[in-house]
Amino acid sequence: MNPGSSIVVVFLLALCPSTNAFVSPSASTPCSLQPSSLRMPPTSTALFMAKSKTKKKKSAASSGGLKGFGGSSKSSTKVAAAEGTIDRSKAALSFYKYLESNGAEPNLKRVGLGFFPLQIGPSKNDVIQLRGVIALRDIPKGDPIIEIPYEMAIDLGRESSDPTLPATSLLQKYCVWKSGSDGPPADKERGDYFAMLPEYMSEDCLGSTDFFSDKALEMLQSPLIKEETLSRKELVHSRYERDVETMAQMSSNLYRWSEEEVATESHLQWASWIITSRVLTVQGPPESGTANRLLIPLIDMCNHDRDSPHILTGRAMAGATLKVVAGEDVKTGDAINISYGGSVEGNDRFIQDYGFLDGGGSKERGKSEVTEAYKIVAKKLTGRNRALTKLTVDDQERALDALRATTLEEDEEMLNNGEIKNIDERSALEFRIGMKKALTGVL
Repeated sequence: MNPGSSIVVVFLLALCPSTNAFVSPSASTPCSLQPSSLRMPPTSTALFMAKSKTKKKKSAASSGGLKGFGGSSKSSTKVAAAEGTIDRSKAALSFYKYLESNGAEPNLKRVGLGFFPLQIGPSKNDVIQLRGVIALRDIPKGDPIIEIPYEMAIDLGRESSDPTLPATSLLQKYCVWKSGSDGPPADKERGDYFAMLPEYMSEDCLGSTDFFSDKALEMLQSPLIKEETLSRKELVHSRYERDVETMAQMSSNLYRWSEEEVATESHLQWASWIITSRVLTVQGPPESGTANRLLIPLIDMCNHDRDSPHILTGRAMAGATLKVVAGEDVKTGDAINISYGGSVEGNDRFIQDYGFLDGGGSKERGKSEVTEAYKIVAKKLTGRNRALTKLTVDDQERALDALRATTLEEDEEMLNNGEIKNIDERSALEFRIGMKKALTGVL
């Protein structure tokens, strides 16, 4: 990560052997096409089925989804599945209907949105529910998990190294829906999808260095990440002054976050992070040689697994279908995950672009204290992998010197004493602990 290098904007997507392939020149956008929809038997979907008052025999699965998928009088309902639980909140139900009415109805028989337990600490109580995509039936290897019409995706234009340009387009579309201001009907109709995006300043985005405090950036002990983060913020500042602020002054309908408030620079920062963390770079028509940045509903809700075998395929062109194809047999209740960053990116990218630290793929989890995502960065900093190393010797030395400011033992004591409460500061501390452990094994 040279200070002068271009900013990463899209996740590296797994290339498919066919001519229909997702591509991504850099690594900072989810590379996933995954299904998540629920459907009922012939006339209705399991997603929309009201809870029956009559007890019925339990069954593992049916062609219309998971048995026991009941209704809810609350805002959110979770019903146990083989691995996770199904989300039937009001927002989720509206999203399923949105998929159904926009040509994605067949997917609803295969997958839905679900919650999966995630251990985040040593105690049995240190468990959170992570939302993702859940399989509603067995899906054989080679079959599509999800199929989304290209026309349903939000095409944000040609791929480039600057996330702020498509972010202005996304922010304007989001504002039309959020504020109810005048705008293209299509933007308002996307409201059920927009409602599923991570909320502004929610915990989802606060894990990214784009939202770190100055103290948290210093706590990373990574001058390279700090410099790139500050460069990204400067891009947002310039873009906001040049495009958003100017256009908002020219028209009262543009960039209205609410009836009373114009979108701020911080809102554009959030939109830029949405681009960096969720956009897929997809090849255009074969003869064009171009690639476009797409937001693909449902597909961008799949969680990350470095070891995911599933394949992304499709093109950014009229009439095309964007697919996630099963790379192995999928069982009812399984999480449908994809590999962000094409399985080659390290936690230096994950903490910046996605807002989390990769704790290891499903095949490596629990086998080593140091995950591959840290080893990748350690090899870059020490020049042990020439294919990955794009740093100057000076940058490598600066990065290693910064990590020597404290010892691993001191860092672990700081993490364990409970004094660090803020999300960004804990993430920074966990990152440098992981890096020191990885470097111990490399040096």
